[in-house]
Amino acid sequence: MVVVVNTASEKTIAEWRESLAEMAPHLEVRWWDDANLDPADVRYAVVWKPEHGRLAHFTGLRMLFSLGAGVDNIVADPAWPRHVPLVRMVPAEGPQRMGEYVTWAALSLQKDLPRIFRSREAKNWDSFATPTPATECTVGIMGLGAMGRRSADLLRGVGFPVIGWSRSRKALPFENFAGAEELDAFLARSRILVCLLPATPETTGILSAPLLVKLPRGAGLINAGRGAHQNLADIIAALDEGHLTGAVLDVFDPEPLPADSPAWIHPKIIVTSHIGAGPSTRECARYVATSISAFELREALYNLYDPTRGY
Repeated sequence: MVVVVNTASEKTIAEWRESLAEMAPHLEVRWWDDANLDPADVRYAVVWKPEHGRLAHFTGLRMLFSLGAGVDNIVADPAWPRHVPLVRMVPAEGPQRMGEYVTWAALSLQKDLPRIFRSREAKNWDSFATPTPATECTVGIMGLGAMGRRSADLLRGVGFPVIGWSRSRKALPFENFAGAEELDAFLARSRILVCLLPATPETTGILSAPLLVKLPRGAGLINAGRGAHQNLADIIAALDEGHLTGAVLDVFDPEPLPADSPAWIHPKIIVTSHIGAGPSTRECARYVATSISAFELREALYNLYDPTRGY
């Protein structure tokens, strides 16, 4: 039974083969760019940015996996096969990895890591004290799915007060806000704002001037959600004006981030290369093997794309 994997690296394909040979030996892994691949043989596909129209050639496809938690690169294809389940890649390790990233980013902003970087580059001994400890720096998380909840756990573990916001109310062990009518109150208390929202028409461009101005003056920003969430020019303007004191940005539109982007050289921005919750190939392979087994046994599937919700 053929699984085709959409990756640019033959080395990565070898890792997929090795992992699935151990976890699901009945599955044959083939490379997306294999010239000898017969599309009619493909039953499962693991993809990230498939060329538009390519998926429609896999006429025997039973299930489709995104290589990330987002699916926007797939559903943007007018011909993607809507009749098969589309599963988002959310291995069990993903929320932990994201929580680690967000906690690191929050501490980096709270400790003013950009200033430390500037001092290092200038070889300038700049000894300073951060304005407040973590216990006095409230972190507001937008998006309270598995990634947001685990991030909140780890942030609270090191002392940050945490509040959250989502479209609907959540039963969580920390204060959370819901809906458009409570967004402003949430923003007003967020000394560090973390964006982990899904990609929807409503969230596109949400990190722009009208929202940023509602944060407390001197706030920090972390975006590990989607590149489409942020208006980079507005973020830079808020940093230059002093309304924001720093930003950690892990996602961009487009990616990879072009070499001439001002984000690379801005003194108050830390750029990371979409590493927030990036699972290992082995973790992804285990997730795919487990999901395929559940599908073949007609058991419940998790992290299915819901077209009515847009994620």
